[in-house]
Amino acid sequence: MKIKFTWKIWILIIVLLFSLLSIFGFPPTFFQQGVLITSVDQNSTAFEQGLRQGQIITAIDGKEISSLEDFTNILQNKFPSQEKIKTTVFTEDVEYILFSNEAPEIIATNIPKTNIKTGLDLSGGARALVKAEDKQLSSSEVSDLVDITSNRLNEFGLSDINVVSVSDLTGNNYMLIEIAGATPDDLEDLISKQGKFDARIGEDIVFSGGDKDVASVCRNDATCAGIETCKQDETTQEYFCTFRFVIYLTEKAAEQHAEITGKLGINETHPEYLEKKLDLYLDDNLVDSLFISKDLKGRVTTQIQIQGSGSDQTYEEALDNTKNEMKKLQTILITGSLPYKLEIVKLDTISPLLGKDFIRTILLAGLAALIAVAIIIFFRYKKFKSSFALLFTCISEIIIILGIASFIEWNLDLPSIAGILATIGTGIDQQIIILDESKQSRDLSIKQRLKRAFAIILGAYFTALVALIPLMWAGAGLLKGFAITTLIGITTGVLITRPAFTDIVKKIEE
Repeated sequence: MKIKFTWKIWILIIVLLFSLLSIFGFPPTFFQQGVLITSVDQNSTAFEQGLRQGQIITAIDGKEISSLEDFTNILQNKFPSQEKIKTTVFTEDVEYILFSNEAPEIIATNIPKTNIKTGLDLSGGARALVKAEDKQLSSSEVSDLVDITSNRLNEFGLSDINVVSVSDLTGNNYMLIEIAGATPDDLEDLISKQGKFDARIGEDIVFSGGDKDVASVCRNDATCAGIETCKQDETTQEYFCTFRFVIYLTEKAAEQHAEITGKLGINETHPEYLEKKLDLYLDDNLVDSLFISKDLKGRVTTQIQIQGSGSDQTYEEALDNTKNEMKKLQTILITGSLPYKLEIVKLDTISPLLGKDFIRTILLAGLAALIAVAIIIFFRYKKFKSSFALLFTCISEIIIILGIASFIEWNLDLPSIAGILATIGTGIDQQIIILDESKQSRDLSIKQRLKRAFAIILGAYFTALVALIPLMWAGAGLLKGFAITTLIGITTGVLITRPAFTDIVKKIEE
C-alpha cells in the first residue's frame, strides 16, 4: 500500500537530513586521512615555518599518516641524537621543511569523525571560574577582563581556549576559562597572578609591561632571544639555566629611561656601569637586577635586554622551566598586567579518558533504554508500527539536537548530555500521551483526540520553558549546557517531532 506523507512528516525528514549533514559534514569527515594539529608552540621551528592549529598533516618524510599512532611512531624514531635533521611535513595544501634536533613541538589528534564539539567534561582539560579579589565587577569590566585574559593565554601559546563572562542569579559576574583537549600546568599560575611588570631604577618606574611602554618583544629570533647557559650547582646539585631576550621601548618610555639615568653617577666598584641597577619586578616581587652600562647615561635608547633564570633537579626539567619562565615574562610584557588581582573560585582538571568512557557508557545505556521503551510500548498497544514510530521519533529528536549543536558549534559537556537525556524522557512521556489519547473516547474523532493530546503537551512545554530559563545563569553559568540542550530538545519536539508523530499515529489509527 502506498503511504502518503503529510507536510509535517516531510518537515521532519528534511530537518533530519540537514541535521545529518551538519553532524557529518559534506563530504563526511570520516573519509579524511591524517591527523589534526591542535597546537603549535609559538617559539618552535614548526611555527616559524608556518604550521598552524587546524591544519591536517597527511604525511611526514613521504610516509603517509592515517592515525595519531602513525604520527607519534614516526617522530619518536626519527631523533635518536642531538644532531639537526631535516623533516618534511605534508599537509593537505602545503609542504613544510623543518631542520631541528628534536621532534616538532606540535600537539595533534585524530581527525574528528563528526562536527560535534565536545566540551571540557568529555574531551578533558582544565576549567577555572575566576572573580576579581575584593571587588565586584560590572558586566563591562568583566568584558574587558575577558579580552585581556584571552590575549594573554593566546600569546602564551595555549590552544582550544574558551574565555567568557558569566553571572549567577544574584548578579555576581565571573570569568569562565576552559581549555579543552589539554591540561596545561600554567593555567592556574597565569590567571591567579595579576602579571604587573615594572622596571625600576631606585624608586622611579622606567617602564611597565603592555603596549603603552613596550613597542615589541623579541620571541622567535635566536639572535635576540634564547637560553644562554645551563650549569649545575656543585652544592645543591640543581641545574640553573639563564635566558635573555630584547624588548623595544616606545619613544616616551625611552625618554623616561634617559631622564632617570641622566641623574645617576658611576658605580665605584664597577666603573663601566652606573651606580644603580635596573630592577625588574613582577607582581611587586623582584625578579632580577641588571647593570646599566655607563654609555646609556642620559641616552634615549629603545632597546633593552631582559634576563632571567630557571632551575630544577635535572638538566631537561631546568631547561623546560627556563623556557616557560621566559615565555611567561614575554607574554606579560606584550599583554600588560591584568586590571585586577584575580581569585580562582573553582578549578577543575579532567582526564580525557573519563570523557571517552562516559560517552561509550551513555550511548549503550541510552540505546538500551530506547529499545526497552519500544518493547514496552509494543506489549502495551500490541502494534509494532506504534513502537517503531516512537523509536524513530526519539532517535530523530536526538539527531536534530546534535545537528543544531554542530551547526552553532556548541560544546557538548556533561550538563548538555543530561539535557539530551531529559529531552528523551519528556519526549517519550509526551508521545505516550499522544498514543493514549488516540485510543481513548471513541465519541471523538482521531483528529480531536490528538488535538487534545497536543494541548497537554503545549502546557508542559511552556511550564518547562519557564523553569529552564533561570538555569542559564544558575551556578555562574555552569548549568547553561543543560538549559540550552533541553530548550533545543523540547522546542524541536513541539515544533517538529511531536506534530510529525501525531500525523504518523493518525495514519496508523486510520
